[in-house]
Amino acid sequence: MSFALEGLDPTILGPAALAGLIVLSTHVPLGQRVLARGIIFIDLAIAQIAALGVILAQFLGVEEDGAMVQVAAAAAALAGAALLSWTDRRWPNYQEPLIGTLFVLAATGGLLLLANNPQGGEHLKDLLVGQILWVGFAQLLPVGLLSMVMLAVLWWRRERMDGWLFYALFALAVTASVQLVGVYLVFASLIVPALATAGMSGGARLFAGYLIGALGYAAGLVCSALFDLPSGALIVWTLCAVALLAQLLPRIRRSHPPQHEEPSF
Repeated sequence: MSFALEGLDPTILGPAALAGLIVLSTHVPLGQRVLARGIIFIDLAIAQIAALGVILAQFLGVEEDGAMVQVAAAAAALAGAALLSWTDRRWPNYQEPLIGTLFVLAATGGLLLLANNPQGGEHLKDLLVGQILWVGFAQLLPVGLLSMVMLAVLWWRRERMDGWLFYALFALAVTASVQLVGVYLVFASLIVPALATAGMSGGARLFAGYLIGALGYAAGLVCSALFDLPSGALIVWTLCAVALLAQLLPRIRRSHPPQHEEPSF
């Protein structure tokens, strides 16, 4: 493993850091709602469905970096969100296993579509781990504008964010993020800051979640540049490391009292 200060190139790390902040802007508050609703793996399912939309578009010959790929990803994610919104009303007690089943179907569907593609493994790796270091400012502009709109809707409907609106907003947020940072980092951005601050509430929890997320991304990007390691995978680890270190802070530690559960026989 090499160590190189020249890897700290602001022209590369700058757009990547901005991409991380844009992703966190919507994923931290959405992650708190996901955790409260107990549907932890919905982000993995929707992200995988969006990735399946990208793979399907490329399978049909759509230009890899064209706008139609974005449309295909959004359409697939919204279709998945509509299905999960319906199952949430129809079988609410089985929503989590249904989400898991949908994730498995989307993941294996992507594998089947890429089976005869010589570059299939590389495409799949890019969708799962992402290519955050190669994000450009031009790519971030539409995602940033969409995130601003979604944040406005989250604030406007903060007391009544449920049903189809929740699933649709979630699908759009994940679709915009998955092609920037990959499926794994989408999941980590949603769940890790929310889980680390689960005992807190209100604005303090939101601030702590954003701070944990921002420090996790910054540490991951710097370590990735210095040690020439895959950025997406490393940021997942640094996010978790920062979340664990945050538990040493008295304010956060007091919000997580030990939970003792009587064993049942």
